Amino acid sequence: MRVHPSRRTIVAGAAGAAAAGALAAPFSALARPTASPAMEAVLDYVRGQKTTGFLIIRDRKTVVEKNWPAPAGDAQFRFFAYETTPEGALLEDVASQQKSFVSVMAAVAVDKGLLDVARPVSDYIGAGWSKAGPDQEKKIRVIDVMTMSSGLTEGFAYAAPPGTVFLYNTPVYAITKKVLAAAAKQPLETITHDWLTGPAGMTNTAWRKRPQTPAFAAADNPTGLVTSPRDTAKLGQIVLDGGLAADGKRIASEAGMRAMFARSATNPAYGRFWWLNGSPFTIRPLARRVDGPLIPAAPADLVAALGALDRKLYVVPSQKLIVVRMGAATPDTDFDQQLWLRLMKAVA
Repeated sequence: MRVHPSRRTIVAGAAGAAAAGALAAPFSALARPTASPAMEAVLDYVRGQKTTGFLIIRDRKTVVEKNWPAPAGDAQFRFFAYETTPEGALLEDVASQQKSFVSVMAAVAVDKGLLDVARPVSDYIGAGWSKAGPDQEKKIRVIDVMTMSSGLTEGFAYAAPPGTVFLYNTPVYAITKKVLAAAAKQPLETITHDWLTGPAGMTNTAWRKRPQTPAFAAADNPTGLVTSPRDTAKLGQIVLDGGLAADGKRIASEAGMRAMFARSATNPAYGRFWWLNGSPFTIRPLARRVDGPLIPAAPADLVAALGALDRKLYVVPSQKLIVVRMGAATPDTDFDQQLWLRLMKAVA
């Protein structure tokens, strides 16, 4: 694993113009001489939270781009880190953020007439994929898996009727990748490139086989999506643009994009593999229901792709705002709230 020394914040002027040339469309540098004190407070905070990559895009302009070295001595992080980009950003396995990339691909499959999320999973990959009884398994639809309401345990045993209970379930989620490949009759890597990363210009994004560690084995999701902050921001821009790539080519239909962010019946803070702010209550992974939204300090229309080790992609349509954070697990367990308390002052 190679890491580069710290990179400066991208600001405008001559330095910002040079950075804009390095950052592929649709983003450009923001005409701004220096970072504000409020933004410096944001940067100080995220740097102290074991962050390796931090990027803010607003209205297609780069407000901040900062890369830091990998945290020393973090035993878990080293399994998520790969090489660096020419710009000095560390490529990382974004953990469960991959679910939101897969959600877009599922929308494309629906647009192409290859996938019907209301059909049973077994229609695509055959019977016996779970430990539920045959009649129980036939009732588990693709949409139930995508909204984490399959009714299965992480060991694929039947626990509840589908569509009735929210359980954040990565092993069962991974079945979606098999469903997409079966529906398309092509490998996952091929459709990922042809449907998403190629049209979006995500040149640093690809599936990679994960190392054999107990943590990855427990997740039962052997392929990780490795990407960069800039490529992750391009996913955010697709969301802001209603399914369009930077060149205007349509990746997913507007209807398909809206469907991704429809609040699920079992957890209004969750859509189709996307987290949603502004709900009356929230059920987080491995947590009980709590009253209030996902991130109280953030705008109500925020949507997010979240992964282990605090991988963050926040998208705020009302402010044309994209925020990406990569790195090791943050010391602060309430990082989302603490970051947005500071961000709201900086982007006001």
